[in-house]
Amino acid sequence: MIPTTALADGTSVPVLGQGTWHIGDDPARRAEEIAAIRTGIEAGMTLIDTAEMYGSGRSESLVGEAIAPLRDDVFLVDKVLPMNASKQGTIEACRRSLDILGTDRIDLYLLHWPGPHPEEETIEAFEELVDRGLIGAWGVSNFDVDEVAGLPARPQVNQILYNPSRRGPEFDLLPRHRESDLPITTMAYSPIEQGRLLDHPVLTEVARRHEASVAQILIAWAIRSGDVIAIPKAATTGHVRANAEAARLRLSAADLADIDAAFPAPTAPQPLEIL
Repeated sequence: MIPTTALADGTSVPVLGQGTWHIGDDPARRAEEIAAIRTGIEAGMTLIDTAEMYGSGRSESLVGEAIAPLRDDVFLVDKVLPMNASKQGTIEACRRSLDILGTDRIDLYLLHWPGPHPEEETIEAFEELVDRGLIGAWGVSNFDVDEVAGLPARPQVNQILYNPSRRGPEFDLLPRHRESDLPITTMAYSPIEQGRLLDHPVLTEVARRHEASVAQILIAWAIRSGDVIAIPKAATTGHVRANAEAARLRLSAADLADIDAAFPAPTAPQPLEIL
């Protein structure tokens, strides 16, 4: 069972989903990657994240095929490129993505990062798409604390880079997300830092204590608070099953202290990092 958290609008979503950056790029792996996504859905990882940028639509195409027989079980997240995010451009981009995905709705539509168009225009388009039933809700991605504060309306989600080696958001951005009666849910991409932390000796020792992999420890760390959603990518069924198992791990105070010593929490503001 994958734990859930609630968005500000009350929608319940799993704290562990599936990322799809670089999925769909190799036609020879298409069947395997579709099987991986479906395995994750069956394991409770029903939040699927994609973007029009990923493979210029190749990820959306694969995701659409993978979720087609399970669409009502899936919470689908997609993202519009900033250069497309004028009012009319956002609406057109959404329609293109819906066509590629082969679905009639996107559950959560994000602005991929701050861009050249006024955010008021983008949000107007998002609200129009909500009214038309083409998206369920909207959010942002890669927005730092000042950029979140400058938004004319409150997004449901801010998707950011977050893992033990990228803890800057803990100083000011995550507290900003959690404040007020309408909190912003944090969605953490690259919780495994694209594999660069898998040989770290401290993480290896924590993993040994739990008879788990370092990747599973990193996922468990990302979702430890219960209100952060992690979206690791997995392109094989074995990998996605291992990710799902990470939701069962509970890191001890000693585990967290060791990780804190190896990757200290920030003591001052840091610019938001992006991959």
